[in-house]
Amino acid sequence: MTHTNKGVGGLKETIAIVDYGAGNLQSVKKALDFIGAPSVITKDAEAIRSADAVILPGVGSFADAMDSMRASGLTDTVIEAAQSGKPFLGICLGLQLLFEASEESPGVAGLGVLQGKILRIPQKDGLKVPHIGWNSLSITQPEGIFQGISQDAYVYFVHSYYLQAADASEVAARTEYGALIDAAVQKGGLCATQFHPEKSGRVGLQILRNFAAMAGEEGGNRKGIEMPLWRERREANVCEADYSLFRCKKRARCQRRELRQSSRRR
Repeated sequence: MTHTNKGVGGLKETIAIVDYGAGNLQSVKKALDFIGAPSVITKDAEAIRSADAVILPGVGSFADAMDSMRASGLTDTVIEAAQSGKPFLGICLGLQLLFEASEESPGVAGLGVLQGKILRIPQKDGLKVPHIGWNSLSITQPEGIFQGISQDAYVYFVHSYYLQAADASEVAARTEYGALIDAAVQKGGLCATQFHPEKSGRVGLQILRNFAAMAGEEGGNRKGIEMPLWRERREANVCEADYSLFRCKKRARCQRRELRQSSRRR
């Protein structure tokens, strides 16, 4: 069901989260709800066309996701949305599907909206594959979804395959994990991230806030949604909404270790 609240900064526009049977829908929806961005999870082609912005999530294998996309009848609708010029965000596998193919699934065609190679992360130097965890970004396009995001900001990854974009000018951020990874792309309103902004704490929420602002805001401000003080204070303890659970657990472990060490010294 579409939310009708004004949202943060007066945002009224609706973001369609595409339900094609292979996406982390609820975590994305929960993050958008948290920042006050109206959104709807939908498999209806007309709802996707009429939305002010579109998010294509994705988890699982490249072939299974494309099979689900074709079975849902949304392939052409998603391509149309990605090429329309309105804000479009691919997340994780949703980024990979925008390209022509993947090493993961030889012979399976992707959406072909962008050009580049999807390659397997090499297993070397003791690195574990899949890559699961936090890694820093080298931001090459400090605007759009990366407006106000600091260089070397940490975000959360879960993937075994990575993008090597054909056009370096479309790469918005990179990271390193066994290879130089094109971690995000931006081309006009078309954006995509290999990492999960909805699981990347305050940095990820700001990226989603920037994306929501791209959909249009009263007053024409496209630099990002201004966050009310009460929400900023709430977000300062964002772990209560499960977005920084990793860091909270790490902090708790450190505190328990310090307590043990202190008790031994006594």
